[in-house]
Amino acid sequence: MNPHTYQFLVGVFASVGSVLYGYDLGVIAGVVGSSAYDARFKANAAQNGAVVSLFTGGAFFGAGFAGFAGDRLGRRLTIMMGALIFIFGGGLQTGAQTINYLYAGRALAGTGVGFLTMIIPVYQSEISHPTIRGRVTSLQQFMLGIGALVAGWTTYGCYTNLKNDAQWRIPLGIQILPAVILATLILLFPESPRWLIDHNRQDEGLATLARLHAGGNIHDPWVRAEFAQIQESITDEHEQEAKSYIELFKNKSAFRRLFLACSIQASVQCTGVSAIQYFSVPIFAQIGISAENALKYQAINSVLALIAQFFCMLTIDKFGRRPVFIIGNLVNCATFIVVAVLLALFPPESGSGGTAGWGFIIVTWIFNISFSYACGPLSWIIPAEIFDTHTRSKGVSIATMTSFAFNTLIGQVTEIAVDAVGWRYFLLFVIANFTNAAFFYAVLPETKLLPLEEMNYLFTHAPWIIARADPEKYRANMAADVDRRAEEIREKADL
Repeated sequence: MNPHTYQFLVGVFASVGSVLYGYDLGVIAGVVGSSAYDARFKANAAQNGAVVSLFTGGAFFGAGFAGFAGDRLGRRLTIMMGALIFIFGGGLQTGAQTINYLYAGRALAGTGVGFLTMIIPVYQSEISHPTIRGRVTSLQQFMLGIGALVAGWTTYGCYTNLKNDAQWRIPLGIQILPAVILATLILLFPESPRWLIDHNRQDEGLATLARLHAGGNIHDPWVRAEFAQIQESITDEHEQEAKSYIELFKNKSAFRRLFLACSIQASVQCTGVSAIQYFSVPIFAQIGISAENALKYQAINSVLALIAQFFCMLTIDKFGRRPVFIIGNLVNCATFIVVAVLLALFPPESGSGGTAGWGFIIVTWIFNISFSYACGPLSWIIPAEIFDTHTRSKGVSIATMTSFAFNTLIGQVTEIAVDAVGWRYFLLFVIANFTNAAFFYAVLPETKLLPLEEMNYLFTHAPWIIARADPEKYRANMAADVDRRAEEIREKADL
C-alpha cells in the first residue's frame, strides 16, 4: 500500500472520534426542539441552554485532561479514554428520566469529546508526511461533517415520524456506536512515532516511522533521514524550548504559538457557527420558518457542509492556510450582514416568511459552505502543526479548551439573546468575522508544507506582524534537508 494512502486511512479511523462531536452538533437542535422532549422535561430557554452548554463545558475540561494524558499515556490510549467516557455519557443521555440525568450525560459525553477533539488532530499531524498533513488533519472537520449529516437526517426523520420519547432518545442513542468501534480498535493502529522518540523509545519510534512511510522498511533512506531529524529536533526542544504549561507562557516562541492557536479557536466560535447549529429552530423561527422545516433545511445544510469539507481536503495543501482562513472570515461576515438585514426587515409577524425565508435559508447555506471549507478545518489543522513535539499536546489542549469555553458561552446565551434582542444579536457575528480577517491578516504566518520540525525556526525568527513580510526569509528548508540526508544515505548504500 502507498505510504500516503496508509497514513490517510489511519487518520480516517482516528477521526471516527470527530464523528461524535459532529453528530452532537447536528443532533442537539432537533432534540431540544422536539415535542416529546418538551413534553418530558418542560425545559425553559435557560435549561435548554444548559443542556447545550454542559456538553461543551464538559469538553472544556476533557480537553484539559487530555493534555496531560496525551503526554503521559500516548496518543492512542488517550483516544481510547475519550471514547470510553463518551460511551458512559451517551448511555446516561439516552436513558434520561429527568433533566438532571440529561445534564449529567451531556457533561460526561462532552468530557469524552474534549479528549477526542484535542488529541486526534495531534495524532494525525504526527503520523503524516508534510505534503499531505493538511489533508489528513482536515479529516477532523470532514468526519465532524459526516456526524452532522447523519444527525441532521436522523433528527428530521425522528421528528416527523415519531411522537413519543423515541423522538429524541433514538437520535441520542445512535451516537454511542462509533464510540464503541473507536474504543475497541484504536490500539491496533500505530502510536505516534514522535511521541515514542520523545519518550526514549527510539527503536519503536523508528519501526513506527518505517511502518507509516516505507511499508515497514527501517533501512529506507527517507525514514532514516526523517528519524535523525526528529531526534535532533527533540533533543533541541528538551534543551531550549518550553517543557511545562508554565513555560508555554514564559518562552517567547512557545507563547506566540499558544496565543495564535487560542486566537484561532476563539475566533472560529465567534463566526456564529455554533449559534446556528445549536439553535436552528428558534433562529429560523425568527423569520417564520417552522421547526420541522428548520430541521429539514439544516439537514440539507449538512450535505453542503460535507461537500465543502471534502474540497478543503483536496486543496488545502495547495492553496495554503493563510489566504483561505482570511477569505473565509470575510465571506462569513458578508453572509451575516444579509442575515441581520433579513431578520430586521422581515420579522415573523410581518407574514413575509416565504420569500424572505428562502433568502435566509440560502444565505445560511452559503455561510456553512464558507465555514466548512475554510474556518472549520483550519481551526484544527493550524494548532496541531505549529507546536513542537514536547509542547504539542499541552498547547493544543489549551487551544481546544479555549474553543469549548467560547462554544459554551455561545450555547448558553444564544436562545436567550435571540428572544431578547432578535436580529441585533447577529451584528455580533458581522463584527467578529470582519475583525477575525483583519487580525489574522496581520499575525498568521503560512505553514503549508513545512515539516513539523521547522515550526520552531519559523516562530522564533519571523516577526509577530507578518502581513508584509517575505516568508522565504523565515524558512529553514528542513524538507530539503531531509531529502539531502536521504540522498547521502542512498549514496553510501551504493558504495
